[in-house]
Amino acid sequence: MAHLSLGAIDRTLEPYREYGPLFIRLIVGYRLVWGAADNVFGYDRMLEFSHFLAGHGVPFPLFAAFVSAYAQFICGLLFVVGAYTRWAAAVMVINFIVALLLVHIGQPFLENYDALVMLFGAGFLLVHGAGLFSVDAARERRETTP
Repeated sequence: MAHLSLGAIDRTLEPYREYGPLFIRLIVGYRLVWGAADNVFGYDRMLEFSHFLAGHGVPFPLFAAFVSAYAQFICGLLFVVGAYTRWAAAVMVINFIVALLLVHIGQPFLENYDALVMLFGAGFLLVHGAGLFSVDAARERRETTP
């Protein structure tokens, strides 16, 4: 059996490094869309979300529910295709910092896990960008091609 060094692993995987952001974009984007779709497409669920927020002392809970649900849904779609990724990520970083501070604080780690994954996934995309396989990269290539 051949010995596989860390350097060999790095050299082998280096050509595929831009798949990393794609994996993050797809899972975080899908989770955002899936988690917000019931609120976006069902007013009763939006009211339920509003009551949940009101129970946590969030001001203007119906407005906050609409802003959060639509932001998550739209930013999730943008993540999936990799369009305006850094802008969408900035919105999601703010959304999930607020959610963690207003709603999730004091809960056990696993009850915060989804919100933390959304926050850290968005943080990664904010810093790194969408990566090579994205609308953002295609737009950048088009703008820089003479």
